[in-house]
Amino acid sequence: MFGMGMLISCGKSSFLDKKPNTDFIVPTTLSDFQALLDNDAVMGITPNLGELSADNYYLRDSFWLGLDARQHNAYIWLPGDGTVFYNGQGQQDDWDLPYKQVFYANVVLDGLPKVKVDSSNEQTWKALKGAALFMRAYAFYNVAQVFAPVYDSLSAATDMGIPLRLSPDVNVISTRATVKETYQQILADLDSALNLLPSAIPFANRNRPSKPAVFAMLARVYLSMRAYGLAKVYAESCLQLYSTLTDYNTVPTGTNFPFTVFEPEVIFQSSFLTSSTQILVELFYPRCVVDSVLYSSYAPNDLRGRIFYRINSVGAPNIRGSYTGNFYPFSGLATDEVYLVRAECLARAGQKDSALTDLNLLLKNRWLNDGSFAPVVAASSVAALDSILVERRKELAFRGLRWTDLRRLNKEGAAIQLTRLLFGQTYKLLPNSPLYVLPIPPDVISLGEIQQNPRPAQ
Repeated sequence: MFGMGMLISCGKSSFLDKKPNTDFIVPTTLSDFQALLDNDAVMGITPNLGELSADNYYLRDSFWLGLDARQHNAYIWLPGDGTVFYNGQGQQDDWDLPYKQVFYANVVLDGLPKVKVDSSNEQTWKALKGAALFMRAYAFYNVAQVFAPVYDSLSAATDMGIPLRLSPDVNVISTRATVKETYQQILADLDSALNLLPSAIPFANRNRPSKPAVFAMLARVYLSMRAYGLAKVYAESCLQLYSTLTDYNTVPTGTNFPFTVFEPEVIFQSSFLTSSTQILVELFYPRCVVDSVLYSSYAPNDLRGRIFYRINSVGAPNIRGSYTGNFYPFSGLATDEVYLVRAECLARAGQKDSALTDLNLLLKNRWLNDGSFAPVVAASSVAALDSILVERRKELAFRGLRWTDLRRLNKEGAAIQLTRLLFGQTYKLLPNSPLYVLPIPPDVISLGEIQQNPRPAQ
């Protein structure tokens, strides 16, 4: 159900290199646990169904025909249950892979108490426990953004959340927690990780979480919950530890991969699914096109328009490589997002000038260094918030955040309606539609212990 098979070898530990006689070799040493968490083929990946369903791009008709059922139907927000949406196909990575991450994290959390701790290994032991807790929270959160309703304090105690597997025992039956319980577990894991992880970002291993990564993740989680006061607190805590921004005047514009995996802004590295990113990879080519409204929103001297995108052979914008340094879009944590979280929360709290200070610091690092940058001004906190949300869309496009933003902003009354045009037919996704919660794959439902998300019939 959750992809709990044999651990994948990553060549960093003896137990992963063994040829097992059973389905699972149990790790026993700290180096084993580190190798398990460092396995980026599993641990460094996030779901992309939300991004595929969002409004950052559009598809050519002919290209849409060649997609698999999941991508086909995510693009047009197809109604119906999982059997319809996935065309009966199980083993969907958007569900399975995060739960494999949860399984790996639980293996580490279950095994660490069996390791004798002394002065020589105590810090490593703590860091591993903190990393496992962070990764479990990260996986739970990513699943919840796609397969559970947006957090609403009025209904979270009864809304269906996700299964919260807290043990590596595959015989434990999974059931759905509530949305409230889901977020309580995510926050509890992150809070526990804070006291265990180092304060310094491991720059050579940014797939390993640190205290700034936990603060950044807490800011992201609370923002999605519309708990803006707490989101501001944790964004500030992150920026107190790490606040580096990249001056985009130093970023090359003549290459498809202008950034590297070691980009200074990156706090925690992850990317979208590599086994099913056909649409996202094809955004480098003419068959998938960046949304024209989004692309035209960049001013001529805003370097993001030149660095994030390129004009293809038919004159339409495609994306370039992101903070991963390759084709697969970055979905991790970075300081630009944290500045925008703090700016938004400050504006919502009526602190207009402080909010604009954060926004303008970010934008100055994005603008052509020719004296043309004019700081954003606003007559009110509401006007400042509007400017910040516009820049959030532009700065964080194709980062896996737009779907969550659409869900929470529509809860705020933004009334954002999405539209697709395909073969002359118009498809619409209305604000707060139940189609903002995608169906759980049919093989998971067939086990009989998990309820399907309520969705309108096709």
